[in-house]
Amino acid sequence: MTATEQRFREFKMPDVGEGLTEAEILKWYVQPGDTVTDGQVICEVETAKAAVELPCPYDGVVQAVHFDEGVTVDVGTSIIVVDTNPGAGPAEAPAAEAEEEAEPQGRQAVLVGYGAAPSSTKRRARKAQPGAAGASSEPAAAAVQAELNGHAGAAVPSAPAPAAPSLPTAERPLAKPPVRKLAKDLGIDLATVTPTGPDGVITREDVHAAASATAPAAEAPAPAPAAAVATGGSEAVRARETRIPIKGVRKATAQAMVNSAFTAPHVTEFITVDVTRTMKLVQELKQDPDMAGLRVNPLLLVAKALLVAIKRNPEINAAWDEENQEIVRKDYVNLGIAAATPRGLIVPNIKDAEAKTLPQLAAALGELVATAREGKTAPGDMAGGTVTITNVGVFGVDTGTPILNPGESAILAFGAVKLQPWVHKGKVKPRQVTTLALSFDHRLVDGELGSKVLADIAAILEHPKRLITWA
Repeated sequence: MTATEQRFREFKMPDVGEGLTEAEILKWYVQPGDTVTDGQVICEVETAKAAVELPCPYDGVVQAVHFDEGVTVDVGTSIIVVDTNPGAGPAEAPAAEAEEEAEPQGRQAVLVGYGAAPSSTKRRARKAQPGAAGASSEPAAAAVQAELNGHAGAAVPSAPAPAAPSLPTAERPLAKPPVRKLAKDLGIDLATVTPTGPDGVITREDVHAAASATAPAAEAPAPAPAAAVATGGSEAVRARETRIPIKGVRKATAQAMVNSAFTAPHVTEFITVDVTRTMKLVQELKQDPDMAGLRVNPLLLVAKALLVAIKRNPEINAAWDEENQEIVRKDYVNLGIAAATPRGLIVPNIKDAEAKTLPQLAAALGELVATAREGKTAPGDMAGGTVTITNVGVFGVDTGTPILNPGESAILAFGAVKLQPWVHKGKVKPRQVTTLALSFDHRLVDGELGSKVLADIAAILEHPKRLITWA
């Protein structure tokens, strides 16, 4: 490492989970010129699992910030430069591209974890920062040009080639591959299009504007181009639509659900149960001094009932290991709770839930929900789940057919509790009733086992004293 590199330290996007390849920068807490200390939070990023605050590993002054908020950055990419010896006087900070070129060919620098595979790297264009030297270097410019043109695999020389006379060539317009295809379909020369995107990038709207400007005024309207139809119809229709990028938690959840639905054969069973006694117990527990300050609700007793049912039927707490062709039975229960957040659905889990007392379980549930709503759930809190509860009843829904969280054997849907006519002690009376649905992996759990677990949960909720006699 040279003296300049020792002074100007590049902080690269770390893998804050297990094998994550990218993260979106949500918010910067520092700007060029700010003084930072080791451990100080410099930005918040959103991965496919959660929002995470990143601490700076250096003391010094921020020299450059390479990406704006809202940009998705690959793991191992430099996001900030810190001058660790600002008192030494002016010096030229190395460009991030120059450092990356020094890496062995075919290997991407990664700070933590696995990072992105070289074949899947999708480096974004880096916004030049005032005072960042090397921003106009030919290798860096060539890399940015190749990335924007969709040639992620284009070779970039590791050292400047010897100067040689050459004829001047026109710079290739900057546009992403879908935009280039649209221009080709419409017969538009990108060299004639005025770009309006960031850093001079031509957008889809720019191409359509150019096409409208070049169309003969007297010509009858032509049918919408195939490319426009494929991407959502005419501009008038698109103006009445809101398009939201699929990324972060939403993207990860969608992929996980598709993988689960088409990997594990799902079976769902239902049972309707009188939970009047459980609802009375909830009210009594709210007055219990041992539960003071804790979140006490029906979900707490449903969770406890599920844990007792698993204790009575431990075979359901397992996982299917396809690679090793093994069924992995687990002697611990990491109880997942599906939580709806502004960033999408996440499933953090309570580690070793089976070992917790009722007050401990209530405290863990309260902390889990609060952390999820704040968007501060750590990736580790969402890993290693064994079974999950989804509380659809809070939305007034009777029940559903939930999809398994990947790697888990079962998921319980807890429906709305409603006052309904019910036969109780030979007479029809108004009772508090709910419907439960248990989905399970039929490779692991046969109908008998799944039915026993669901029946045990229902029996406990109908007569909650079984939490004592069966525990």
